Amino acid sequence: MEFDTALLGDNLVRLTIAALAGGMLGFERELSGQWAGLRTHMVVSVGAAVFAILADHIAGGDPNAAARVVQGVAAGIGFLGAGTILKLSDRQRIKGLTTASSIWLAAGLGSVAGFGRYELMIAAMVVALVILAVLKPLDRHLGKVHEKEFEQEYREHPP
Repeated sequence: MEFDTALLGDNLVRLTIAALAGGMLGFERELSGQWAGLRTHMVVSVGAAVFAILADHIAGGDPNAAARVVQGVAAGIGFLGAGTILKLSDRQRIKGLTTASSIWLAAGLGSVAGFGRYELMIAAMVVALVILAVLKPLDRHLGKVHEKEFEQEYREHPP
């Protein structure tokens, strides 16, 4: 097997784009003070891109092989994301769901970049950043409303 410099260049472009996409998500999480930040999201995205690129090269045009890789990445990264979710106290308070979902999305963005579907990756990034950054004040407000309702219910009906 000969070393293919054109393939190297293409792979570097795909991996770099995946890293940048994961980095954008990770930067937002970092600014929010979350456990999984810039580097975690970048590594997850690059890792998913590696599997996608490999599948793209060895599948020989078989869409079923590529689909199996995407399924494996999506399921496998779910375990990593699940590690960021915590149940706090006895009051049914959950923390880390948004971080877990952003890790899962970083894998999706990396997979898309690995397959060279940059249009989909950019569209998903725009939507994700709107959800994570722009909708954050609304989420905080709704969280405070639900917290007050929960505390009232908890006082009236303790466990």
